[in-house]
Amino acid sequence: MPVIVNGVELNDADLERELPLHAEAGNPMREAITALVLRRVLLDEAGRLGLDAATDEEGAIGALLAREAPAPEADDAACRRYYQMHPQRFMAGELIEADHILFQVTPGVNLDMLRAHANVVLAELLEDPSRFAEVAREQSNCPSAALGGCLGQLGRGDTVPEFERAVFALPAGGLLPQLLETRHGLHIVRVTRRIEGRMQPYEHVAAQIATALSSMSRDTAWRQYAKRLVERADIQGIDLQGGEPERVYGGSAA
Repeated sequence: MPVIVNGVELNDADLERELPLHAEAGNPMREAITALVLRRVLLDEAGRLGLDAATDEEGAIGALLAREAPAPEADDAACRRYYQMHPQRFMAGELIEADHILFQVTPGVNLDMLRAHANVVLAELLEDPSRFAEVAREQSNCPSAALGGCLGQLGRGDTVPEFERAVFALPAGGLLPQLLETRHGLHIVRVTRRIEGRMQPYEHVAAQIATALSSMSRDTAWRQYAKRLVERADIQGIDLQGGEPERVYGGSAA
């Protein structure tokens, strides 16, 4: 069924250009269509308000969001609160050495069966962690299998966020007692060594925090505004009411 927004059908060529931007999403087609619907809704509103959407679509959407969905800049008090509440994000020199066994989720794989198998392997390793390297060589779908699952030294930002959160929370010698699920698949992970870092002075990271908080505030305002426009729009062929848009125009809002 075609997707129609305010009486205009989405263009197949636009969809083909948009799809690669969502390749890692769980449902790339839906994410691409959602982004195009949001863009159409925003352009329609920009045109309704007299902004020049015909010759400069990006400029019109940017002007619309700045005018209709302004967000406050983060002040020093908010930045200091964030710094105090998230000390782990401002550590310098913090490193870990980690190993993992990856059970890759590929198209057509039975995820329930894969998870059951991975849980059996994990239970065996919890009983006898000394076999980790041997099992990694036999079971892991990662090139690190040849090294017994060794990923070497990792700093913050070196891996996907969901993997980072789990491994940096483990003590040295710790084997995570449950499977870790990331965009790459299911992992059994352990940390073999930790190098503690030091917290950077607030003055060194204040500008970085202010930029991040202001961006978060802006993104929230934009998502809320886009959601209101979607609720008012005449959209056929896709239901967007169940979720909140993460991407409202151009590139990432962050």
